[in-house]
Amino acid sequence: MAILDAAVSDLGGILSQLRSSMRYRTKARYVLDQSDFINLAVSGFTSLAPDALLLAIHAIEAKHGRNRLLERLKGPRSLDIDIILYGDMVVDTPQLCIPHPALAERAFVLAPLLDLDAQLLHPVSGQALSQLLEALPDQGIYPIDSARL
Repeated sequence: MAILDAAVSDLGGILSQLRSSMRYRTKARYVLDQSDFINLAVSGFTSLAPDALLLAIHAIEAKHGRNRLLERLKGPRSLDIDIILYGDMVVDTPQLCIPHPALAERAFVLAPLLDLDAQLLHPVSGQALSQLLEALPDQGIYPIDSARL
């Protein structure tokens, strides 16, 4: 959890009014022969454009030991920071898709986002994220505690 706490602190350097959800323990979904993940969501404000924010996030990941060249796709990694939403903006480039394409199918993303704002809507479909979460089967996501970073 130390890497996660440090990464959230680093995000505070690029996001003002940083807020964090509860932390969740999540069973691996795609590559099952790995440890559980710890997930959370953060929100804040930035003057960075989405592509510049992505570069800053990749620098934070690298600072905390992530080397994408050595990883197995969907496998273990020291840290994974995604841009899930950027206000109601829609971005679709080879480097970045916002909203995140798998948003609607991942409880480990939806639950922490809803901790931050229970009224969030999917910027493309207009569906309430709470409805998307309710429609998902159990995915093995459990709150660790109610403390927010």
